[in-house]
Amino acid sequence: MTAVAGVVYRVVETSTVTEDELTRILNEQTREGWIFDGFQFVTTEASHRPAMAFAVFHRESGSDS
Repeated sequence: MTAVAGVVYRVVETSTVTEDELTRILNEQTREGWIFDGFQFVTTEASHRPAMAFAVFHRESGSDS
């Protein structure tokens, strides 16, 4: 986690890039109070299907649980 001007960021990495896994990550993190910012996907030249995904979340630094 990284803090910038009162905001804390969290990045969750997964190599299982499926609808179920991405949904699980979103539900788990938002249930803990994190606000979803977006996904970043990593692809390889051999495949257009993502090999990894990074989910980015933030919240106010004073709202740590």
